[in-house]
Amino acid sequence: MKNKFILILFSIALTLGAQEKTNKKDSEYKFTILKNIEATPVQNQNQTSTCWSFSSLSFFESELMRMGKGNEYNLSEMFVVNKVYSLKADNYVRMHGKTNFGEGGGFPDCIYVLKHYGMVPEEVYMGRKDAAAPHNHKLLETTLSNILRPAALDETQKIDFDFLHNTISATCDEFLGKVPEKFDYKGKTYTPKSYAEATGLNPDDYVYLTSFTHHPFYEKFVLEIPDNWNWQGVYNLPLNELKEVLSSAINNGYTFAWGADVSEKGFLRADGLAIVPETPFAKMTDADKKNMSTLPQKQLEITQELRQKAFDNYETQDDHGMHATGLAKDQNNTIYYVIKNSWGKESNQCDGYFYASESYMLYKTTSIMLHKKALPPAIAKKLGITQ
Repeated sequence: MKNKFILILFSIALTLGAQEKTNKKDSEYKFTILKNIEATPVQNQNQTSTCWSFSSLSFFESELMRMGKGNEYNLSEMFVVNKVYSLKADNYVRMHGKTNFGEGGGFPDCIYVLKHYGMVPEEVYMGRKDAAAPHNHKLLETTLSNILRPAALDETQKIDFDFLHNTISATCDEFLGKVPEKFDYKGKTYTPKSYAEATGLNPDDYVYLTSFTHHPFYEKFVLEIPDNWNWQGVYNLPLNELKEVLSSAINNGYTFAWGADVSEKGFLRADGLAIVPETPFAKMTDADKKNMSTLPQKQLEITQELRQKAFDNYETQDDHGMHATGLAKDQNNTIYYVIKNSWGKESNQCDGYFYASESYMLYKTTSIMLHKKALPPAIAKKLGITQ
C-alpha cells in the first residue's frame, strides 16, 4: 500500500481502509501518512472496560499479518476476558481483597492466556449469548464481586478454592457463554491450545516497556498501576530511547499495543486527535480552546521530569489500551501516531482511528507491548533481551 497520501483530518480512507468522511468545514489539519501497517477492522468493546483485551488481540492480528498468516484472523476478546476474570478472582481472595478486581486488565493478561489457555476465533466464541446485543459486563462484575467479597474479607473462613474456582467459572459461563473445550473451524478440529499453536504466535516473543525515573533504567520493575493485578514486570528505558523504540518499530513494520491516559483536555475523542499543545489548557482563551481541533498546534516538548511528575501526581493513569498502526505528520511536520481504538467505527469522524501527537505519546504512555525483534539491537542489548 502506498504511503504519503495527503489527507484532510477525518479522511483516512486510502490508508486505513476506512470509508472517506466529509471533513469539518473549519478544520485546517492536513496529514501525510508516512507509514501504515495493515490492521483488522475496528471492533467495539461497548459497555465494558476490556480495552486491554481488544487492543492486545488487535495487535496479535496485525502480528499474524506481519508473519504472513493472512488477514482473516478475528480472535475472541471475550475468551481472554473469561479466563482472566477467574485468575483475578483467585488473586483477589488470596490477597484478602487488598488488590484490584474488576473489568480492567493489561497486555500481560492476554499473553498469559495465550500461553496457558490458548486462543479461539471470534466466530467460535463471541462472549455474549445474544449475538445482536452489545457487550455489557456491569451485572457480571457486580455478581462476581458479591461472590468474592465475603470470601476475601472474612478471615475467619476456610476457603475452598476448588469450589470458588468452579463458582466463578460457572458465573462467567452463564453471562458470557461456556468456552468450548473443542471446536471445528474451517475444516479442522481444535482445542483452544492447539488453535493458538496453529497461529504461530509465541508468547515469549513479546516484551513490555515504559519510562519512569522512580526505578533504575535498563531493568525490570513492577509497574504500579491498579490494573497490573498480577504484578507483571516491565522494562524501563530513558524517554529518548522509548521514543526511538516507538518510531523504529512502526518504521520497520511492527505495530505495538499502547497503554495510555486518555483523560487529558487534549484528547479530543470526537475529533480523532490526541495532542499536548504548548500553551497549557488553563491559560488558553476560549478561541484557543475552540481552535485545538481545527488548527494544528505547536506541541509541548516532553521531558523525562515532566512525564514523571504527571505520573507521580496521578495526572497520568492507565486509562485505556489501544493499538498503534502507523505514523503521520501534519503540514507543520509535527509527528503523529495512527491509533486504532476499540470504541467502534462510529465513535468519531475517523472510523474509530485517531492521530496521537508524538508529544502525547511521550507524555501519556504508561506501557507498550511489542515483538522483541522490533527493538533496535543496541537497546535490546542494554536490556539483556536476546532477539
